[in-house]
Amino acid sequence: MKQNIQPFIEIMDTTLRDGEQTQNVSFVPHEKLAIARLLLQSLNVDRIEVASARVSEGEKEAVSLICRWASDNGLLERVEVLGFVDGKQSVEWLKSCGCKNINLLCKGSLNHCLYQLKQDPQQHIEDILRTIEYADLSGINVNIYLEDWSNGMKESPQYVYQLMDALRNTPVRRFMLPDTLGILNPLNVIEYMRKMIKRYHELHFDFHAHNDYDLAISNVLAAVLSGCKGIHSTINGLGERAGNAPLASVQAILHDQFNARTNIKEENLYKVSRLVESYSGIMLPANKPIVGENVFTQVAGVHADGDRKHDLYCNDLIPERFGRKREYALGKNSGQANIEQNLKELGLELTPEQTKLVTTRITELGDRKEIVTQDDLPFIVNDVIKHNPQDNKVKLISYVVSSARSLRSHASLRIEICGKEYEAGATGDGQYDAFMRGIHDIYMNRLHRRFPVLTNYFVTIPPGGRTDALVQTVITWDFEGKIIRTRGLDADQTDSAIKATIKMLNVLENMNEVTTTTKETQNSK
Repeated sequence: MKQNIQPFIEIMDTTLRDGEQTQNVSFVPHEKLAIARLLLQSLNVDRIEVASARVSEGEKEAVSLICRWASDNGLLERVEVLGFVDGKQSVEWLKSCGCKNINLLCKGSLNHCLYQLKQDPQQHIEDILRTIEYADLSGINVNIYLEDWSNGMKESPQYVYQLMDALRNTPVRRFMLPDTLGILNPLNVIEYMRKMIKRYHELHFDFHAHNDYDLAISNVLAAVLSGCKGIHSTINGLGERAGNAPLASVQAILHDQFNARTNIKEENLYKVSRLVESYSGIMLPANKPIVGENVFTQVAGVHADGDRKHDLYCNDLIPERFGRKREYALGKNSGQANIEQNLKELGLELTPEQTKLVTTRITELGDRKEIVTQDDLPFIVNDVIKHNPQDNKVKLISYVVSSARSLRSHASLRIEICGKEYEAGATGDGQYDAFMRGIHDIYMNRLHRRFPVLTNYFVTIPPGGRTDALVQTVITWDFEGKIIRTRGLDADQTDSAIKATIKMLNVLENMNEVTTTTKETQNSK
């Protein structure tokens, strides 16, 4: 019986080199080290490319920092730096940083050779061979990029073969084939990659995709189907112009569509994605595959119903694989199944009639384009089924916030909690920080209650809004391991954040009430 052989694909991540070429992205040395550690240890990427040689003193500091850490942890062989055909200079730069692997940038198309280097092919080959020889004598391992290889195969394949013929018997470990300008489609990739592998079957080839035509992931699959042994990627698809192949998608498509093996630890992809998002300042689209905020959220009620009955609307992209969980959105398309799923997660048990009433109310809110979250559900439940006819237990009676140049902001506030009023004044780094310090003082020093940790703060203009219209503040809180997201809407950013905070305080009170009621019911039974 023929065995189903799973090919192993090596992953090289170039977030810290090619990814840093994203417009307005620049990592400082300690950020590079933090990302390198996560790539090698948390994700278990096979190799990382961390910088370009001879760029700046800051890059040299970053590479030295990473190499010292990698050496101490037995990972130095997996750290690589882009170098140039410049005689001894790039090799010496790497040696001074403690790096052992150079990714030598050579010209993979005749046009690049003739018009950028202004050399004939033989001159370029001789320069490459001298650099390889010096690196080898210096104890530096060599991989080679054939820059603009895709255009080389399209327009000057004989040049590519001339270059490869001259290099195939050198100590080069890997030949890395980039689609530098993102011009290829899967059919091109299959044709060119198979020609390379047929002609140089004994060599290791990597494929480096760019996403200019939104084909990076398709081209990655085509390269692997053609026998390529290594793939280059970046976290979140960072990279010049339209970016590179995103690691999360590369991993998913190799595992699910090609049945390939990698060393990637999928469960840590989301965590690393969020850190790189924070350091880079490049916000991810909510529908970004695998790591986007909404990609594991079901909106249609029929989908939630199908999931409940036999996972009918689930595919192989199970959110738990990637350290996430499935959520069910609340809106006009939710249907009763979505509502029931969210109620279950909150620990709320309603009768079928009560659930129907809640569903109707959420549908009405959705029709008015109101944003409904799971955190809103206790309010809606209380309002609809009249478990608690009282107004919000936490009310902001009044507040004043002020700021002045070169002075810390000040806030004075009066708040009612369960019928009792409290006043506080505080200073902080900004108006909202001052307000929060006052709230903390009341809850922690006077009420002696635990308080959520603010983990994310995001301000947007609501869909359809204009820059001079309302702003929406979305704040994420962590309360004893439970994530709470609340939203505030106002013409003023500080006011919208304060509204989101008061909403969070009411969520806590409603959660506390539901817990107390449930315990009393259980005790009575």
